This record gives sequence, structure tokens and C-alpha cells, in this order.
Amino acid sequence: MAEPTVRSVCVFCGSRSGVRAEYREAASKLGAALAKRGLTLVYGGASVGLMGAVADAVIANGGKAVGVLPHFMDAKELAHPRLTELHRVDSMHSRKALMAERADAFLALPGGFGTLDELFEIVTWAQLGLHRKPMGLLDVDGFFQPLLALVNRMVEAGFVPESQGMPFAVNASPDALLDRLLAGPTMPLTSKWLKDGQQT
Repeated sequence: MAEPTVRSVCVFCGSRSGVRAEYREAASKLGAALAKRGLTLVYGGASVGLMGAVADAVIANGGKAVGVLPHFMDAKELAHPRLTELHRVDSMHSRKALMAERADAFLALPGGFGTLDELFEIVTWAQLGLHRKPMGLLDVDGFFQPLLALVNRMVEAGFVPESQGMPFAVNASPDALLDRLLAGPTMPLTSKWLKDGQQT
């Protein structure tokens, strides 16, 4: 499977801003970094929370922002009015599929259940060999450290192959993280599946 040239980055993040100012600051810095590198933002289409902050910064710095928003979420996540493109879809499944299709790389900021749902679906697709796109975590103020500890636990317990135990690039700096994503895939290729579900 050919490795994509990274021209667009899908950002998963909260529709809330969280309790720490650092979260919103990081979202704004990431948006500015994407725009300055000429990378298109692909995200959930909302104008609120960290989602709105990263899109605002992309637009303010002359970048392109592509949003994908389900119709039923109009009352919950107000659509951003100044996006380069806004795609309306019928379901959360359609939203995730279109974001994945439009993105060459994936990055997660702090967020809630929805952020983790989007992130781990993409990781699972990479584990199954359905894509070779790089994936990263912007680890603002150590937000993702408990998650990384859980991933290590899954490896230790035998549910994730050791070779795939770190599927993400992880960094607290937007620029350093983007440098790593631009370097290529972060999940090693799966060679084969064994009868008991383990991989080699």
C-alpha cells in the first residue's frame, strides 16, 4: 500500500474547551502551524470548544479548513461559518468515514469520549492494514499519559502485539509532532494473523 504524501491532517478534539487554558492555547498553536505549513485541516466542523479554536487559527493564518458535521448535531455543535468546505452528513459513521477519506494523517488533541472513539477507530483500521497514514497525539500538559499507560497495559496483557504498542507519534509541541507525521506512518505493517488472534 502506497504511503500518502501528507497534505491534509484530520484533527480529533473536544467540542468543549476543557478547564485548562493550555488546551485552547495548544489548539490555536496547532491551527497556526497547520496553516503555515500549507496543510489542510480536516475536522468535525464545529465552531465551539477546541474544535472551534483550531479552525479559527487555521483560518486566521490563511489556511484551509474542511469540516464534516452530521445534520442531527446542528443543535449541539454549531457549524463553523467560515470554513473552506463544510460537508453535511447523515450519521457519525459517515462523518468518520469522510474525515478519514479526506485526511493524509491524523492527530488528537485533548477531548472526551468522542475524541477517543474517533482516534481508536483510526488506530484499529491501521492495525488491520486498511491505511498507512501517520497518527499522533498532541500531549498537552501530559493529558494522554494515562491513555499511553493503558496501551502499555494492553500490550503486557497480550491483547496488542508489542510491535504495535506505540501506534502514535507523541509530542507536546505542535511543530515537532507535525514534523514526525510528515515523516511517514507510525504503525508498522501487519504481517499475518494467527489462529488465536495474535499477530507477528
